[in-house]
Amino acid sequence: MRRLLFKNLVLGPLTEPAPAKDDAAVAELAARVDRVARRRLGRTLAIREVDAGSCNGCELELHALSNIVYDLERFGLRFVASPRHADVLLVTGPVTANMREALERTYQATPDPKWVVAVGDCALDGGLFAGSYACIGGVSAVVPVDLHIRGCPPSPLALLKGLLALLDSAASEAKAG
Repeated sequence: MRRLLFKNLVLGPLTEPAPAKDDAAVAELAARVDRVARRRLGRTLAIREVDAGSCNGCELELHALSNIVYDLERFGLRFVASPRHADVLLVTGPVTANMREALERTYQATPDPKWVVAVGDCALDGGLFAGSYACIGGVSAVVPVDLHIRGCPPSPLALLKGLLALLDSAASEAKAG
């Protein structure tokens, strides 16, 4: 036991270093998302995350959006527990046979206007799980998808940029329509 403790003292922590301090870029991006959401919805953006069968890599990045580095609640973005309060469904992972009905029900419970964002490569087409007996495929095989955010897993900044792109395209459609 002493050897292990000594080794840990000498080597230090094995965690990854924090992302480069770019508070201005994160703040500006999150503020733009908040502005567009308020203009489009009249309020902040409510997000419901659904894990349709992922390896949890994308969930770790989604949870990072709420940590002290990104802290998106300060910009008006928030995760909600019920799809009935959500504007956006963030779906991670390939859709498994056991999660198909749950995803369909979650989609139906989400009020209009609603958007579906498929997060990660697996949510696009099944990723490395494609072809498995337990995998139906990507999210678009079950519910209509408005945006795919690529990556294995996508970074928190990529997720934020994806939400901004979604809101910008929705604002453009609203002006055109």
